[in-house]
Amino acid sequence: MKTSLIFIIIFCLGSLAYGQTPYGNNPSAGGYYNTGDAKIYYEVYGSGSPVVLLHGGIYGDIDEFSGLIPELSKSHQVIAIVTRGHGRSELGHTPLSYELFAQDSYQVVRHLTTDSVTVIGFSDGAIAGYHFAADHPEMVKKLIAIGGNFGYTDYSGGGKAFMDNLSGTWMRKNQPKIVAARMTLMPDTSRFDEFIDGMARMWHGVYVSKEKIAAIQCPTLIMAGQYDGCPIEQYVALYRLLHKGQIAIIPGSNHLVMFTKPALTLEMMQAFMDNK
Repeated sequence: MKTSLIFIIIFCLGSLAYGQTPYGNNPSAGGYYNTGDAKIYYEVYGSGSPVVLLHGGIYGDIDEFSGLIPELSKSHQVIAIVTRGHGRSELGHTPLSYELFAQDSYQVVRHLTTDSVTVIGFSDGAIAGYHFAADHPEMVKKLIAIGGNFGYTDYSGGGKAFMDNLSGTWMRKNQPKIVAARMTLMPDTSRFDEFIDGMARMWHGVYVSKEKIAAIQCPTLIMAGQYDGCPIEQYVALYRLLHKGQIAIIPGSNHLVMFTKPALTLEMMQAFMDNK
């Protein structure tokens, strides 16, 4: 998550402690898939047509979707995947990239179902979703991408400064509670700095090309908060590249639309998913 709203992010993550289901650390719903380079953790809820959830970067985990999973699982099989290096998923030894995250997700999903899927991605998960949909058009029937932009050059001000300062050392010094919380799940805590430094390098590049967006064939809903941190014009430019695109700018919201406008966000998602 690459915005100047870092303290709001921390607050929201802390607020996810409500409820009884330990999303992201639920043995009754969880499992692992070994890609050959890393064991990727996932949880499955409900039954029906499959929906894949891809969370945000560094601060993200399945618990981001605590407000969505109970609703979606009433009529769908929800496959929530933890990105490598995050939560209970191993880091592996391949340089981190959105293409790698998308390929990991593809392997997990194909392991669990042969059906085509709807992908819902938030922030880094949205960007991985772009690659997933473009690279596996036979598998992704719809994509909802929330707060996923083109890349580092989209940012300025506080968001850019945060990415420029980000490192494992910086996080240990400035966000010790977040570090401690995430390390309780991390399979190998000795690699925490390696993970953060790898994410920081990835965040300083191009996340998705215009050509990749233009290659997406499935109906795609682009969602972003009015005060996302990335200029809205960039989301409009991304939307215009899509063959079957829709766009929703959530009024009065920042990057964290699922937390600031949960009812509106869910309503728009479900309307898009139900539209034939």
